[in-house]
Amino acid sequence: HLDQAWWDGISDPISYSPYSSDPLLLQFHLQQTAILNSPVGPKTTHFWGPVSNLGFFIAGVADMKKPPEMLSGNMTGVLCVYSALFMRFAWMVRPRNHMLLASHALNESVQLYQLSRWAKGKGYLQPKEDKAPSST
Repeated sequence: HLDQAWWDGISDPISYSPYSSDPLLLQFHLQQTAILNSPVGPKTTHFWGPVSNLGFFIAGVADMKKPPEMLSGNMTGVLCVYSALFMRFAWMVRPRNHMLLASHALNESVQLYQLSRWAKGKGYLQPKEDKAPSST
């Protein structure tokens, strides 16, 4: 690569940096470069996986306006299991993926709320009536 060959020929790349006159700008530039090239940065699936999983959370929040009869108990249950499993995966994978853990925790909370709405709508969470005979 031509640019890389030019860069390799420079003995002190920092002195050629446009930020070399301002130490704060240089520090900011180095931090941004470190974030961009980190193992969980935007060049990896460790970044884009959680970003795309936020779509489930956004859809769950949008579904809060729907009546409970329109919710699918099966799909909501599957999304709860999915997020619970992948929260564990996000915690165990190296490097640990906190963004993925957070996106699945958000989705888990929304889906559990939706599941409770669905169950109340179907009558599964109604208090059981005591059928004891009255003494009147």
